[in-house]
Amino acid sequence: MFTAAFIAAALPLLAAITPALAQGQTCNATSQCSSDYPCCSEYGFCNTGTYCLGGCNPLYSNTVDSCMPMPICESKNYTLSDTSRILSNATYYNGNASEYDWIVQQGTIMNATSGGQTALAMLLTENGGGTLISSTRYVHYGQITARMKTGRWAGVVTAFITMSDIKDEIDWEFPGNITTTGQTNYFWQGSIPAKTNGVTESGLTDTYENWHDFTLNWQPDALEFLVDGNVTRTLKASDTVVNGVSQYPNTPSRIQLSIWPAGISSEPAGTVQWAGGMINWQDPDYTSAGHFYAYVDTVSVTCNDPSTPTSDDTSYVYGSNTTTDTPSVSFSNATTEINAAAGLRAVGGAQGALAMAVAFVAAAVTLF
Repeated sequence: MFTAAFIAAALPLLAAITPALAQGQTCNATSQCSSDYPCCSEYGFCNTGTYCLGGCNPLYSNTVDSCMPMPICESKNYTLSDTSRILSNATYYNGNASEYDWIVQQGTIMNATSGGQTALAMLLTENGGGTLISSTRYVHYGQITARMKTGRWAGVVTAFITMSDIKDEIDWEFPGNITTTGQTNYFWQGSIPAKTNGVTESGLTDTYENWHDFTLNWQPDALEFLVDGNVTRTLKASDTVVNGVSQYPNTPSRIQLSIWPAGISSEPAGTVQWAGGMINWQDPDYTSAGHFYAYVDTVSVTCNDPSTPTSDDTSYVYGSNTTTDTPSVSFSNATTEINAAAGLRAVGGAQGALAMAVAFVAAAVTLF
């Protein structure tokens, strides 16, 4: 989640980016976007164009269908060392998930070799911040496995999560310099509970030195977290009911992989402590490479939608609320692409600058 310090520091920049932002077109649960700037981006600002793509929050937008339809899940094995289907500049994305599988929303990626194996490296630098990549397609239940090597430095967090446009979230996170544990968590519509839902998974072999398969087996009735095929935690949807409402992640979500700086002065003290302390920019690993890093080899997705799509279905769309708190989700053959993408790149550039200004989505406030 974005910290107040990040957002406060970014506001002067944001006001200068576009007329919509200068007019204070922010959006939240009590202030939806206007019809002139109908789409509420994942960063809480209203506009058109690329603001209506991945991360656009339908509950905070002008209407529940202001955001573009979400590209439908596809069962597939992704080899991330092949960067030909990774778009390195998110401002050029127009919603065509058939053209790109992944988008770099923030930061820098490169091919690198670890243990004789070529993989994708996500980089973190003192001046450039961290790296976040997101899938172009959404998953609405299924099994997702990321083969990864994490960082090993105090204040540096490696993450593999799913995030929906209304902030349903499921996390594997690896904070700081402890490389024999991982942390699992979930959130419902961005709600941060008084008592954390996080659990520390122990007994892992060194996550920096060794490749591990981290899995989210997300089904309508239960969520399993696995390491190398072994279940470490099971959450039943029935156990998430609070005041009669099931607070269980249940909306189409993008897959996100990241390395991000939690141990910096702009973060709250609790976040810095959770991440293992302040980042040491004089660490020999950093000075020799010029960056910190985490590796991703492959990501595999097996879809398990609640109902079976037809051959004509291309997207998910939100509809009216089926309960007090959750909108309906259905299949659609509506396009996921925005029109005249080239003409919208200025707007996309604003969103890109926004992403750089306020870092990126991760459960930074999760404390254990």
